Amino acid sequence: MSKLYFRYGAMGCGKTMQLLQVAFNYEERGHKVCVIKPKTDTKNGSKLLTRIGPERETDFCFDKKTNIFEKIAKKYLKVSCILIDEAQFLTKKQVDELLKITTDLNIPVMAYGLRLNFRQEDGGFEGATRLLQIAHDIEELKTICECGRKATMNCRFLNNKLTTEGPDILIDDGSSKIEYRALCPKCFYKYQKGEE
Repeated sequence: MSKLYFRYGAMGCGKTMQLLQVAFNYEERGHKVCVIKPKTDTKNGSKLLTRIGPERETDFCFDKKTNIFEKIAKKYLKVSCILIDEAQFLTKKQVDELLKITTDLNIPVMAYGLRLNFRQEDGGFEGATRLLQIAHDIEELKTICECGRKATMNCRFLNNKLTTEGPDILIDDGSSKIEYRALCPKCFYKYQKGEE
């Protein structure tokens, strides 16, 4: 039986890079894959782009209304694997559809995304919460904090100040400096106290 995999990690741990490597490995061996991402991820349009350069066009982008099971069943039955970037933006229903793809269509699904939002809550990402509940295989991808310790926290900086308030999705519109960084808990509390 095929499995649903969830690969999660803090920002900058190489989730998209690993997804592209998996796609390359399948295709190098003559297999087809289906690569998807949410429309919510507006940077780079329908492309996946890594911080270190490699990129790839997706097969399709989904929104909260997309029935992923139906889309795969109609158009992508001959693929060897489904690869999803920014999986935290899936809905609970869509994650359930991914599980159904593994059981009914016998296609493995590898979802890559964040586990926690910038408030350090899982409730901000219904897709990640559901993946943690039902994925067959869960793996943390690790990265380091600016201090060198293991980074586990996704942090939003607004005009160079750590913030834990605001909308779940905030894209740089040019009027404010918005930056996301992965920090260890020690540095998170240091920034929270204004000791940076």
